[in-house]
Amino acid sequence: MIQSATTSKLQIYKAEAQEELVRMLDFWMKHALDEKNGGFVGKMDRHLSIDKKAPKGSVLHARILWTFSAAFRHTNNPAYLEIAHRAYTYLLKRFYDTEYGGIYWAVDTKGKPLHTRKQSYALAFAIYGLSEYYRATAKPEALQTCQVLFYWLEKYSFDPAFGGYFDALSREGELLEDLRLSEKDRNDPKTLNTHLPMLEAYANLYRIWPDKQVAQQLEALLETFLHHIVDTHTGHMQLFFTADWTATTRLVSHGHDIETSWVLQQAAEVLGNEELIEKTKATAVAMARITAKAIQPDGSLYHTYDEETGLSDTHRVWWVSAEAMVGFMNAYQLTEEEHFLDNSWDAWQFAKKYLLDKEKGEWLWGVDNTYTVIETEDKISFWKSPHPSARMCIEIVNRCQRVLAEAQYRS
Repeated sequence: MIQSATTSKLQIYKAEAQEELVRMLDFWMKHALDEKNGGFVGKMDRHLSIDKKAPKGSVLHARILWTFSAAFRHTNNPAYLEIAHRAYTYLLKRFYDTEYGGIYWAVDTKGKPLHTRKQSYALAFAIYGLSEYYRATAKPEALQTCQVLFYWLEKYSFDPAFGGYFDALSREGELLEDLRLSEKDRNDPKTLNTHLPMLEAYANLYRIWPDKQVAQQLEALLETFLHHIVDTHTGHMQLFFTADWTATTRLVSHGHDIETSWVLQQAAEVLGNEELIEKTKATAVAMARITAKAIQPDGSLYHTYDEETGLSDTHRVWWVSAEAMVGFMNAYQLTEEEHFLDNSWDAWQFAKKYLLDKEKGEWLWGVDNTYTVIETEDKISFWKSPHPSARMCIEIVNRCQRVLAEAQYRS
């Protein structure tokens, strides 16, 4: 039986997360639509100045598609469904390669193909967004496109020798020499950053299409995480790999650690494999415990920690706080240990104080170690989307409701 103070905290948490979901989605509906060229603007700085010549990213559009499809399913607000329709139409019209299959990385501001490389990361987010759109609409074409993209990934990106998926391919499906998602990344053939959205995409796909091959590859992805990506010595997620799964760095990403903890468990539950469910629950709690050790006194997490140099990137980035809220809440649900709820709650308090842009809307990219806003990062970009914070809001609302309902049932 939970204490009255905990009940009160959960009720407040739930209400504030729901309020924040509406607030941030209002921002995207008001500011992100590109009324001249279609789709959504490709780049907007934190002062709401739009770069009208900026290219448009497939990942941004796929994340918007997922966000507003999920928000419609959560609220039944028809305005959210209209935005989802817009994202769906533009994604298929401008990013889908009708000649070679797959999803372009980027188009120009007019919607013409600009970077035709096929990043597995982008295809995964396309499946993730399209499958959520299908859950919202039951539109057959959305499922059919998911299936086509799934087969494309399995044909060109899947590695039959060592398992997992290669990061980047040419328009025609040939493995590229430069596999990086961005200039900041290492040029390694396999990464956590690609396999995590692959896991989410295949789990969401399995929800709408319980196909035998999807189940097989989803199970293989889960095993890949448990045997290769999770470092059994340190408990952290490893980030970059050779083709045969030799880790190439000792960089710790606190946000990816806590995000993977709950996403891994969720995927196992979707698959319904009891053995993997128990393994991933244990991993989720272990990852939450080790991540909790990195929490700063203000409730935040640093961006990264380099185990080789002992140096941290002390930036506090918006998506890291969002994932901390969900991951620690998940650990609380699994263990009923109050400190995990406190960790989640404290991450929200930090976000409210430093990351929510109360003047202009949405979330800031982040702040530095002196809590100064990082001016060089945008409000909307290839990498800045509504997905992490909107997903957090939906997860927190649903999880708080579940805990409260279970407590009431027990009493």
